[in-house]
Amino acid sequence: MTEERERTILAGLSADIMDFNEKSTEDSLDELEALVETAGGECVGRVLQTRPAPDPHSFIGAGKVKELKELIDANDCTLAVFDNELSPSQNRALEDELGVRVIDRSTLILDIFAQRAKTREGRLQVELAQYQYLLPRLTGMWTHLVRQTSSASPIGTRGPGETQLETDRRHIRRKIDKLSAELEEVRKNRSVQRRQRQKNGVPVAALVGYTNAGKSTLLNCLTDAGIQAADRLFDTLDTTTRKLPLLSGKQILISDTVGFINKLPHHLVEAFKATLEELTFADILLHVIDVSNPMWRQQAEVVDRLIGQLGAAQTPCIRVYNKCDLVPLEFIPHEELSVRISARTGEGTADLLELIEKTLDTGKKRVTLHLPYDKGEMLELIHRFCEVHSVDYEAEFSVMDITVPSKNYAALKPYIFEQGKT
Repeated sequence: MTEERERTILAGLSADIMDFNEKSTEDSLDELEALVETAGGECVGRVLQTRPAPDPHSFIGAGKVKELKELIDANDCTLAVFDNELSPSQNRALEDELGVRVIDRSTLILDIFAQRAKTREGRLQVELAQYQYLLPRLTGMWTHLVRQTSSASPIGTRGPGETQLETDRRHIRRKIDKLSAELEEVRKNRSVQRRQRQKNGVPVAALVGYTNAGKSTLLNCLTDAGIQAADRLFDTLDTTTRKLPLLSGKQILISDTVGFINKLPHHLVEAFKATLEELTFADILLHVIDVSNPMWRQQAEVVDRLIGQLGAAQTPCIRVYNKCDLVPLEFIPHEELSVRISARTGEGTADLLELIEKTLDTGKKRVTLHLPYDKGEMLELIHRFCEVHSVDYEAEFSVMDITVPSKNYAALKPYIFEQGKT
């Protein structure tokens, strides 16, 4: 017996004062519908409103609220999902007027993440994001529960008292602090693992891309990782790392990461930093792009923007144009750091392996450093990005034989005593 799917109405607003990425369009509502289906709902209608600015009370204005209410009643809906982020007061007003539960895109994405997280780390990150999202919305949610002790209170309860709202805020802040501390331990463990990889001189490639671009399918294709890869949004939340042999016989590590999406909640990115910071430590990024999607250019821009926000904009990045078997080749860009592949059929993967190896070797220099002991802050950069071959200690400085990636050469140039083979 199949589980009954929740009947859902979608709503979105395109206002003149909104940033381009905040506006709703038919395309963003299509994506929202896919998110609803991923979460287990069924979309039975949609409303897209255009106006100069959001209505402070109902977000989309009284007329559109009435239209939305008629759609909800006619289709026996129990849920309305807004493509834009709602304030707590707008959320409450809409629920009162529509007579059904109302959530926004951020809440929906958080719900999907909660369904998908399997590992302890994934669940911690999702729970932290949910509490961070909930905290500023408590006022609207708990208005009916706020109560203050007064002179009419029973004996023994008089005093300054505490509202239910304040109690809940304190509870949630304690939960946030606890989860943040646990995730800090996760980050420390990852740091130890990274130092071990760097000590062994094993390069790391990180798969990045829009959700459902085919990252897990590509990882399976390259490494026989055996990851479940389904045609649904946010199918992968937990990082998977596998060894990948290159054509020369060298081995690297390749990691799958959570997919990005437009309007990804900021607090979700913050909560997933323990996972996403792997991008900033990677030697190379593989940006997987689904070229069969009509919106692939906009999706690629979203990913590029988030890569920059995470501090990985300077990391070498190969654009991996996936699903090339579904699109005529003349419609797929052919750039210097790009490759056309089909992760489903394996087409083009040999070219990808060759380009990975070429990119990893490009610009690396083997040098000898004379690093003064009062420049200890440079050690973090060296151990984070460079391959250390040997270290000796003189009276005034350390003598380090290292291989430096091109992106870090300038920072270390003042301490280079001798340059060896590239």
